[in-house]
Amino acid sequence: MSTLLTQLPALLGVLVGTLGTILATSLADRARWRRNQSVRWDERRLDAYVEFAHALKESHAVALRMTADLRPGSYSHPIDRDEGLARLAESDARRTLVWENLLLLGDEPTVVAGANWRDTIWQVERVARGIVDVQPDIVEMVSRVNEARDIYYRAARHSLGVRGGSVEQSAALRQALLSRPSATPTGGTTGDDG
Repeated sequence: MSTLLTQLPALLGVLVGTLGTILATSLADRARWRRNQSVRWDERRLDAYVEFAHALKESHAVALRMTADLRPGSYSHPIDRDEGLARLAESDARRTLVWENLLLLGDEPTVVAGANWRDTIWQVERVARGIVDVQPDIVEMVSRVNEARDIYYRAARHSLGVRGGSVEQSAALRQALLSRPSATPTGGTTGDDG
């Protein structure tokens, strides 16, 4: 019995060491799993953000080409109305699919900013489709699209933890639009956005 009592501290030390190792390994594995999950979802979130931006830019580019004749000084290459409507239909279908990914993976500020950007592009598309009866201030419409895009990118970069300062372009694009010889501050003409 005395041998057992003399070895008891050593046995307790081994037991505590084993339990400590198991606990430390479990915590490390859990932390590694969470880190891997975070990276995995960040990659998917990035893909969703980029795909949504590409789909919107595609729709916007087609709408700008369809409205090129309404915007003297435009750098857009005009497109046939029927071809433009077909391309808008295709881009609408793609945009609807990538919107679902954004809803699933995006954080609230990015989804709200994405919806706002989409809605400003829809306004330009309404002109392109001939749904709008009154000729709107197209310079202002394109400027609002650019501003909405800046807000979307700001929210997406914040969501992903991207640093590096501002990448906003709307102010420079607005200045470029207004400085073209055929553009006036009161509207009616424009070039294209960035």
